[in-house]
Amino acid sequence: MPAPFASRYARAFADVVASAKLDTAAIGRQLSDFLFAWNESAELRAVFENPAVPAVEKVAILDKLNTKLGMQKELRNFIAVLIDHDRIAHVKEVAEAWRAELEERQGIRQAEITTARELPEDERTKLLEGVGKLAGAKIHPTFRLDKSILGGTVVRIGSTVYDGSVRGRLERLKETLIAG
Repeated sequence: MPAPFASRYARAFADVVASAKLDTAAIGRQLSDFLFAWNESAELRAVFENPAVPAVEKVAILDKLNTKLGMQKELRNFIAVLIDHDRIAHVKEVAEAWRAELEERQGIRQAEITTARELPEDERTKLLEGVGKLAGAKIHPTFRLDKSILGGTVVRIGSTVYDGSVRGRLERLKETLIAG
């Protein structure tokens, strides 16, 4: 479960990016570069997460790292805020929340689509069109395979689940028979 504050930081950074009319794709690449360095260097994480190291020293290290990464000042400042507020250990969660916030602002919805078998490209395209109409938005899908649903599709958009699986239909039929 993501840290409860991640979405607040993500929204604030999305507001900064929007108000400065920054290229979100460029910011996204720069953030990915920082996250790559974060993931690859246990030493970097250890220093940034160490409460004994003062925030000013951590920001100085960030600035040295930024000479190689070339992050825009808004992104550099955002990471410095995470350091100052002792939230840098959650930088991956905040980055994920920022990307989700951007998609939401662009009218793109996340959808988890579960099928019993691998779908050919034409079926995926047709399914995505239907899910997009259902959600009233452009869809960013994640496909999963689950043979236990037997057939059909289960779609999760946010907290809403559309169960068109054979297993789901059988369960509903069983409930109807028991109740009737």
